[in-house]
Amino acid sequence: MNNRGPLTIALVIATPGTGWGGMEKHTADLAEALAARGHAIHVLAHSAYSERFSKPVLFHPLPFQLGRRNLWLRHRLQRTLRSIQPDIAHAQGNKAASLISAMPHNGRATVGTVHGTKSSHKAFNKLNGLIGVSREIIDSARHPNARLIYNGLEPWQEKRSNPAQATDIPIPEERPLLLAAGRLEPVKQFDRLVRAWARTGSAGKLVILGDGSQRPKLDALVRELGAEDQILLPGHESGILPWLKAATACVISSNREGFPYIMVEALMAGCPVVSTPVSGVSDFLPPGCISASDDVDDIAELIRRTLADTSSLADLQSESFRQARTQLTLATMVAKTEAFYRDLIASASTKHSP
Repeated sequence: MNNRGPLTIALVIATPGTGWGGMEKHTADLAEALAARGHAIHVLAHSAYSERFSKPVLFHPLPFQLGRRNLWLRHRLQRTLRSIQPDIAHAQGNKAASLISAMPHNGRATVGTVHGTKSSHKAFNKLNGLIGVSREIIDSARHPNARLIYNGLEPWQEKRSNPAQATDIPIPEERPLLLAAGRLEPVKQFDRLVRAWARTGSAGKLVILGDGSQRPKLDALVRELGAEDQILLPGHESGILPWLKAATACVISSNREGFPYIMVEALMAGCPVVSTPVSGVSDFLPPGCISASDDVDDIAELIRRTLADTSSLADLQSESFRQARTQLTLATMVAKTEAFYRDLIASASTKHSP
């Protein structure tokens, strides 16, 4: 086992290939960055994700649409791991952790990342280590070898492509401009955000960028409230940076998150963030920028408070912007992850030495 030079790392995503969310994006960013550091990276995932990974990352399609107890899936996974012989097997999420836990380790180190708040993290108990993407996850996991590693992104100015001048959708001129972005799915609670905005009677506009299964219901709700001129749902936007630069604030209305990527993107762009009290936000946002709960009334009160003094928002979150630039970069995330790998490998080697 190698604890000094390049490592062979197997990253396992056990989702069924039907969507691309925060966990999958995290894994893709991690895989590319680790490969750039000279490690041999293997990604084991559903075939639908194959185009998301390019060389030198090696992709292994597996039938993860099958259940975690499926014997054929377990056989395929074990056979693939045996052929790779990784120094470390890294499970992304609960299902992957459950599958890896059931495999014979054969001397390799195992670790899992918890990406969301769950009632139980027992699937990770048999792994050598656990990574939590927020302090709340670490506190609830109760794993003897847990480490906090925040999600990180490449700073905007370092991205290979320059999205600064390009948007798919025109940015409204009206201010204040409250911006939300994400999959239009129930967990994001954009219906509560729409109701809360309408309840405040605020001037300006609320724009929710994204697509998803809740779009017809959200469109109908906006019409029901007679708020078509104040609340816009224009669809998916690939050029998010200009929106973040233009917005008065970015708002998160979810009832649960592991560690919201939109918060990282916004803070890195110098855009103030206000949020429901989801996992991860209290480490980076001032208390006054977090609502008491995710109830419509509390979200409405958060919006009123935010828009009451927009001129001081950026000053209020200047420390948040600084923290994001130092703690929430992709380089920081990858360096901490690699260091944890090496600690786990060293510990596993000691346990298996005669």
